[in-house]
Amino acid sequence: MNRKMILAVVLLAATALTGCRAAEVVEGEHDPRIFGATYMTRNNPYFDVLHEAIEEVVEANGDILISRDPSQDQEKQNEQILEMLDEGIKVLFLNPVDWETVEPALKACQEKGVIVINMDTVEVEQIEWLLYPFIPYGKVTIIQGDPGEGKTTMVLQIIAKLTKGETILPADSTKDKRIDIDSESDMVDAENIENNASTQHLEAPVNVIYQTAEDGLGDTIKPRLLAAGADCTKVMVIDDSEQPLTMADVRLEEAIVQTKARMVVLDPIQGFLGAEVDMHRANEIRPLMKRIAILAEKYHCAIILIGHMNKNSNGKSSYRGLGSIDFQAAARSVLIVGRIKDEPEVRVVCHTKSSLAPEGKAIAFRLDKNNGFEWIGEYDISADELLNGEGKGQKTRKAKEFLLEILADGGMAQKKIEEEAEKLGIKKKTLRNAKMELGIDSVKRGNQWYWMLSE
Repeated sequence: MNRKMILAVVLLAATALTGCRAAEVVEGEHDPRIFGATYMTRNNPYFDVLHEAIEEVVEANGDILISRDPSQDQEKQNEQILEMLDEGIKVLFLNPVDWETVEPALKACQEKGVIVINMDTVEVEQIEWLLYPFIPYGKVTIIQGDPGEGKTTMVLQIIAKLTKGETILPADSTKDKRIDIDSESDMVDAENIENNASTQHLEAPVNVIYQTAEDGLGDTIKPRLLAAGADCTKVMVIDDSEQPLTMADVRLEEAIVQTKARMVVLDPIQGFLGAEVDMHRANEIRPLMKRIAILAEKYHCAIILIGHMNKNSNGKSSYRGLGSIDFQAAARSVLIVGRIKDEPEVRVVCHTKSSLAPEGKAIAFRLDKNNGFEWIGEYDISADELLNGEGKGQKTRKAKEFLLEILADGGMAQKKIEEEAEKLGIKKKTLRNAKMELGIDSVKRGNQWYWMLSE
């Protein structure tokens, strides 16, 4: 089973957990509840991925998850289940070693009223992607960042491509990864790029619902869509001039049904919570996010929530997200958009959560008055570095200075250059970016590649 499918199973497990919680009447804060999990063995990456996703949801709800590893011994697993019952578990995630001899433990669970979720019968779901691995269909994606960082502009560019049935990212946005392929790892990277690019292809234009609570449709949004090349006949807006639209509004589902929209955007999410909703209170945010997640799943559309980050002085992305943790708990993909400190025209999109696929590499785009919007390609920076102002500009400058110095007296073997760069803490990707910006030539001599400054 591939990793994408494993993560889909994880999602279903988390959904099951949410369903169990929804059966209870919860008002305000609650005492932590105890959940149990036991798999036939933990000596398998499949169960590690499964466990981490379940643990994330449990802890996000303020509850506790305990687990046991029977090491493929059913008698041991039965004993461990009884121990967890004594510890007060309310729900048990179970992957049994043997379904026949686990029966006594199941009866004990039944007697204590413990819900058992059978991880053997969870059906594998193949995830479809609007943009792999950033935006899945049928799920909720959050795009957050400080005001003015380009979140809306980027989403409008995506909308424009969807309405024309075009590929979202240009084929040459990662072209630097397709050159100088002289190692097995480079071959793998190039293959992954080609595979990921195919997941963006659309057979036909699609309808999009775009709701904004900040910008004017006629004077701001439509001109920007037209500039991006969008077919505006396929961009729908719910009329909220007399009655403000909220996430709980039935008009949202009605619009999805009527338009058959494949993507729904609420920008910013703070404007669609409702006047009485406190975004920092879990018991108020949880039902709204659950409803949105259900709509995405029911109609197999991608729902994107754009949000402004909080002003927490701590630069870590985990502390600067939207109010309640339930925002991110309900989303399957969370992205941060920010600008590079030393290159103000360059903005970067970073993954901070990816439940359905491995985290995508950061992607950069350029915004300037003369050329407008332009995708740049992959960028060597983490979400925390982006928020802390540790931009690639600094890293790339260091790499450029290194290359100019080491190649001043003539060409050198690529592998030797990479070894020396590693000693200085310069990553291979940063080195390649610097090479490309400097226009350094690559020449193959025998079985080795050599880099040299252009004359």
